[in-house]
Amino acid sequence: MGKDRVSAFDNLEGHLLIAMPGMTDERFMRAVIYICEHSARGAMGIVVNKPASDLRLPDLLVQLEIIGDDDAIRLPDALDRIPVLMGGPVETSRGFVLHSPDYRVAQSSRAADRNICLTSTVDILRAIARGQGPRNALLALGYAGWSAGQLENEIQRNGWLNCPADPDVVFSHVANDKYERALRLLGIDPGLLSSSAGHA
Repeated sequence: MGKDRVSAFDNLEGHLLIAMPGMTDERFMRAVIYICEHSARGAMGIVVNKPASDLRLPDLLVQLEIIGDDDAIRLPDALDRIPVLMGGPVETSRGFVLHSPDYRVAQSSRAADRNICLTSTVDILRAIARGQGPRNALLALGYAGWSAGQLENEIQRNGWLNCPADPDVVFSHVANDKYERALRLLGIDPGLLSSSAGHA
C-alpha cells in the first residue's frame, strides 16, 4: 500500500499543482503551479496565476536594454498581452519564460512535457521583441521550489491537488480564472471544494 502511494508522485513534471482551499501559506493561496522539474532531489515550478502588479513586458524589455524607449512604442499589441507573473518566492529577480515548443534556444530550453517548454535566458526575450519568439508565452519572475520529499509530503497532507497541465490554462491571458479552470480539469466544482479534506 505504501509503495502505491509513493508511486503516484514519481514524476509530476508537466502537471499542474492546484492549492487546496486550506492552504495557509499566503504566497500559495489559490495558486496554480506548472511543475517544470520533479525528481528525487526535489521539484521546481512556476506559479501561472499571480500577475506581477503594474509590470508590463514592454517595460521590462526596456529595463533590460533589449529594446530602447522609442522601440517600445512600435512593438506589436500582442507583445503587451504576454503576461508578466510572480512565478514564486525563489530568485524573484530572475525571469523564466514558459512557452510553446515552436521556439527553442539551443542548450537553454527545456521541455517539461510535449506542449510546454521553459527557457530562462535573455535570448528568448530578444526573439519575442523581434516577433520571432514562440506562439504562446508567459514571463514569470521567480519560481517555487521544494527540497527532496517536501512536495510529496505537502500533497499527502492535502495541501495540493494535481493533474496533467492543459496549455490553454497555462497560457491564458486571464490569470484570475485559472484556479477555477484548473479545478475543472479534475472535474471539481470550485464552489463545492471544502477547505479541509479527509482521508477515506
